[in-house]
Amino acid sequence: MAGMARTTPPPEDLDEKIIDIDVSEEMRGSFLEYAYSVIYQRALPDARDGMKPVQRRILYQMSEMGLRPDRAHVKCARVVGEVMGKLHPHGDGAIYDALVRIAQPFAMRLPLVDGHGNFGSLGGDDAPAAMRYTESRLAPAAMLMVNSIDEDVVDFRPNYDGQELEPEVLPAAYPNLLVNGASGIAVGMATNMAPHNLGEVIAAARYLIDHPGASLEKLMDFVPGPDLPTGGRIVGLDGVRDAYRTGRGTFRTRATVSVEKVSARRTGIVVTQLPYNVGPEKVVARIKELVQAKKLQGISDLRDLTDRTNGLRLVVELKNGFNPEAVLEDLYRLTPMEETFGINNVALVDGQPQTLGLKELLQVYVDHRVEVVRRRSTYRRKRRQDRLHLVDGLLVALLNIDEVIQVIRESDDSASARQRLMTIFDLSDIQANYILDTPLRRLTRYDRLELESERDRLRAEIAELTAILDSPERLRGVVSAELAEVAKEYGTRRRTELLESSGEKRTAAVPLELPDDPCHVLLSSTGLLARTATGAAPSGEGSRAKHDAVVSSVPATARGEVAVVTDLGRMVRLSVLELPVLPEGGGAPNLQGGAPVAEFVELDPEERVVALAALDGVGPGLVLGTRTGVVKRVTPDYPANKDEFDVIALKPGDRVIGAAQLTGGAEDLVFITSDAQLLRFAVDGVRPQGRPAGGVTGVRLADGAHAVWFGAVPADPDEFDAVVVTVAGSSAALPGTQTGTAKVTPFSLFPSKGRATGGVRCHRFLKGEDVLLFGWAGAAPARAARADGGPIRLPDLNDRRDGSGDLLPRPLAAVGGTVVGRAEPDDEAADA
Repeated sequence: MAGMARTTPPPEDLDEKIIDIDVSEEMRGSFLEYAYSVIYQRALPDARDGMKPVQRRILYQMSEMGLRPDRAHVKCARVVGEVMGKLHPHGDGAIYDALVRIAQPFAMRLPLVDGHGNFGSLGGDDAPAAMRYTESRLAPAAMLMVNSIDEDVVDFRPNYDGQELEPEVLPAAYPNLLVNGASGIAVGMATNMAPHNLGEVIAAARYLIDHPGASLEKLMDFVPGPDLPTGGRIVGLDGVRDAYRTGRGTFRTRATVSVEKVSARRTGIVVTQLPYNVGPEKVVARIKELVQAKKLQGISDLRDLTDRTNGLRLVVELKNGFNPEAVLEDLYRLTPMEETFGINNVALVDGQPQTLGLKELLQVYVDHRVEVVRRRSTYRRKRRQDRLHLVDGLLVALLNIDEVIQVIRESDDSASARQRLMTIFDLSDIQANYILDTPLRRLTRYDRLELESERDRLRAEIAELTAILDSPERLRGVVSAELAEVAKEYGTRRRTELLESSGEKRTAAVPLELPDDPCHVLLSSTGLLARTATGAAPSGEGSRAKHDAVVSSVPATARGEVAVVTDLGRMVRLSVLELPVLPEGGGAPNLQGGAPVAEFVELDPEERVVALAALDGVGPGLVLGTRTGVVKRVTPDYPANKDEFDVIALKPGDRVIGAAQLTGGAEDLVFITSDAQLLRFAVDGVRPQGRPAGGVTGVRLADGAHAVWFGAVPADPDEFDAVVVTVAGSSAALPGTQTGTAKVTPFSLFPSKGRATGGVRCHRFLKGEDVLLFGWAGAAPARAARADGGPIRLPDLNDRRDGSGDLLPRPLAAVGGTVVGRAEPDDEAADA
């Protein structure tokens, strides 16, 4: 039987010291230390040299190992071992991954490592070989990053164990952060920067050197957009301009394609360039998946002819009778041949993470390079001054060679000889020592001529360096001239094509050259979608159009996008270009010319569209209201790479009853409940939430009650004459069989209350009435519509907010706004 374990008692002289600590404080401090380490030591690049610590250590250590471009390659395992042992005490996998990335020509616009072997493939479809198989050395561009590092141009700090020194930043003879970009995920922040063309970035930097107050627009004349290593096309430059202005923005990248005859009888789409970080294997797999699922029509064959000689070449062979342009649009829409790139320019500036625009990035680099050149000039002048001091002393010895030799011969030892030389010839200690250490063979007549020539050259160089250091203009001129030499030596042509147009889908019904004019997209009560021909907003004045009430309207552009919001909390993108255009004229368009929403959106059997939403950054976002009284304000950062997504997490049995696009002005949110209560509260009382959130309480409901309408109403009574429409009826009647009573009340009669309260009475029920059937609030005049979209006359204004309604002439199906129209004279009379 095994013996029982015994605990050794502590020694008698043990002095115990127990410290009580707060676990929450300890966790907070430990997490902050971890976050600090990730941000500063791993994930974010320095804005000066564009390097993360591991990348900087790789380049510096390879330079110390002498792995220059004119030397032979060495095993990557050797480089990783040197970096890990001396500078970067982390896993070898992380170091090798960083080494591989800066060697990949499809990931870096100007690779920093010259790799030999398998360093992976475009898009990461093939992993790189193990480091024991691959070899590397510094690329010529990397020599520019470490050039002059031994001339006291940057500060050094001890490594992790204090036995080595490493640079805090590299000299960086070109703006590496803009040229090669960066990506990384830290704790609480991330960075994603696009690569650019070296010549364009240097041209902008030189212009900023000459014109410190240059505007962003002028700098963008030199840097119009990113230049991706894989080429392709950037479609739509608004996101690029946003990123250059604020440091954040998105743009779309498209593959470069051409339509060619791939055989005697077949036409094909040939892909020669793909979006950044997208590999051919990923595209091929996606196309095969879509063809098998019958979501992509017209493709008969797909061949990947990519090789090292011809580069990327994907051939999509088409079936006869299919329009190549239509198939190409589907490929852009459904496959990675079109991707979205989100710019997030977060980098370290003076040790602090900051989000930088184009001008700020250039300014940080220019300031760094000016400091590097200043320190280098100071170092070189000091070295030349020291050398000139020695040369002057040696020339004194040559001019008095006989006396010098006699002094040395008559001296008892070297110390006395040094002292006598200093006294007799007025030399410094350094000069005297140098004369004593100089061999006699250096004291010939020919050497004297060489020394005099060297003296003159040193004086000229010292004068030049002094002039540079004394003049900020000359110092900046040296920086500019050196940048020009780099651009001349390493600049290449732009690979990525920039397209101003948004590249929206084209249809046969819309002209190809349709301008991107402003317009309004309308949703009618009968579920018809249409857009206006101009940007004039729908008005509420004039005679009534016969068909029909407008329940939602958002501003857009002809080539832009909008979205529909369903009662299940889904948002689905729509191309404005595909919507029918309503005729222009002095009156309102007849919405009978619209198209059913079911032609554009696939809905579940019990799902319906409740409103429209803008997607082009119009206003501060979207606000939603649900049947159970929940309100949610959604910020407009919708995913650019999804056609449909959820904007609210609904509880079981709950539905969205209304959605409104906020305009940024003074607006009130309004709930109307089935028990005839109206709650009005300010939109500022609802904080924005992310898409997965479920919202907050908007209105407090009585037992058995539910919200029947929700929306946003302008809060300025001087500018908007708003009204409230309520329609009461019986809950026992079948829908559409009773007319009910309607009441129109000025919106100004309803006081503003706090969120999550019950509101005030808005309609007094008559005998037989126990529920509100409809509710609506908005700019006057309000309009009601039948199920077929025809108009119904509403009663006049009622100045009593809790009064009863007037009997309607016909059953009502929807309440909404109206648009100006030229209705037939007897339209309203026939419906009265």
